[in-house]
Amino acid sequence: MHLVSDATGETLNTVARAATAYYADYKPIEHIYALVRTQKQLDRVTAEIEQQPGIVLFTMANRELRDQLEKWCGKFNIPSISILDPVISSLASYLNAESRPHVGGQHALNAEYFRRIDALNYTMLHDDGQHPQNWQSADVLLIGVSRSSKTPTSIYLANRGVKTANIPFVPNIPLPAQIEELTKPLIVGLTASPERIAQIRRHRLLTLKEDRETSYADRREITKELTEMKNLCNRHSWPVIDVTRRSIEETAAAVLNLLHDRQSNVVAP
Repeated sequence: MHLVSDATGETLNTVARAATAYYADYKPIEHIYALVRTQKQLDRVTAEIEQQPGIVLFTMANRELRDQLEKWCGKFNIPSISILDPVISSLASYLNAESRPHVGGQHALNAEYFRRIDALNYTMLHDDGQHPQNWQSADVLLIGVSRSSKTPTSIYLANRGVKTANIPFVPNIPLPAQIEELTKPLIVGLTASPERIAQIRRHRLLTLKEDRETSYADRREITKELTEMKNLCNRHSWPVIDVTRRSIEETAAAVLNLLHDRQSNVVAP
């Protein structure tokens, strides 16, 4: 697969991976060409496609360059798809307006962009229970036992513009008292099966070359941790998400749904 873009190529990468997920028996070989904005750059791309033919997916705002790419692909009977065209055409019809292509327009330095950067800075600063005095300004607060995907989920949410702090749940160690007073953040517990947590922890210990006897990866101890954490969440009516079979993206999507529902209830009459 050849992914040709005049911007960063993020959109193409996302669409390509989503589409190829439907063909699990095949492993795609991706050739990525980002920031293709001149004739010389396009010539280099077509030369490489000619050497290793494959389906071409592209997003290009420059009409002249995209026409050349489509004609070149047609000449060599190589399938090519402008992945945004159906959406853009539908919008044009619905809005009764012509599109005004702008290279990299989705990456403009606007208020949304700076909101995401601010969320990332906040999230990195408030990882693993740090700076509890600032938790009230979070949008989301994640609580979970060790290795329950708190940090990667927090970072993914931050990339969506959601200020996220996370707190490790450790048995017999009470959470900071100020958590009882929080009103702004949505507090969500992350859990998983004991087997999954134990597997991840064992791998973590191997990575650290830790061979001492420890209860850290003991399934019975992990079961106790998870039970205590679930009881804590139940006492406070905090929603709990089981991440056992979820990707980070799916966990984050579930959190975003909870956040949306909460915000909708707040503004509802």
